[in-house]
Amino acid sequence: MIYKIFPTVLLVVLSLISTNEFFNETHNIKRTEAVKSIKTNSETSEELVYNNLNSNHFSLPKLESFAEALKGFYLLKEKGLVSKNILTLIDFSLSSNSKRLWVIDLTTNTILYNSLVAHGRNTGDEFATSFSNSAESYKSSLGFYATGEIYNGKHGKSLKLDGLEKGINSNARERAVVIHGAQYVSNSFIQNNKRLGRSLGCPAIPLELTNEIIQTIKDKSCLFVYYPSKAYKIASKLVM
Repeated sequence: MIYKIFPTVLLVVLSLISTNEFFNETHNIKRTEAVKSIKTNSETSEELVYNNLNSNHFSLPKLESFAEALKGFYLLKEKGLVSKNILTLIDFSLSSNSKRLWVIDLTTNTILYNSLVAHGRNTGDEFATSFSNSAESYKSSLGFYATGEIYNGKHGKSLKLDGLEKGINSNARERAVVIHGAQYVSNSFIQNNKRLGRSLGCPAIPLELTNEIIQTIKDKSCLFVYYPSKAYKIASKLVM
């Protein structure tokens, strides 16, 4: 009798094991699909914001530079290092003769300003190619900054910057790298010199926009200076 019952019990046990394996396999597949879904959504969230930007009749920045800027902004906002939903993006991969600064309101997803901006005299001529965090290098620095306070200096109304990336732009305040207006940041300068004027390392902007831009981005908003640099990506903890 036992010999008759044993095969039946064995079949039931094997059936249960097979069923459990099936459910485990199904669960693992679903979990893998969920992780893939989360990863995909994470990878495309910047694109979603980008695709929904209100250009406000300005040109859009490149997706690559915007995506890096937005990822860093989220991390800095989470850490409390920036507080405003204003993102300023400078793309130094572009010609200095083009409008390569954008001020973006991330609450309304609207581009507020699109402007010319200078790089440092030792960073390059028309195109930026070399960057530094060193004093008296007269070069621009890459990476993420928090905007500081307004003051009146030799260039008139100016905005202090705090570099948030050690070894990359952390000497910004000591170097007096600030946002200020300059006569050499203009279309007329480009027409006369074939390129925009250059600063001592500051992201100088047109005089006619200085007050508006500074008032908009002052007091702990995020500024990101972009360049497709492998060395920067390796050193930075804010881009991936």
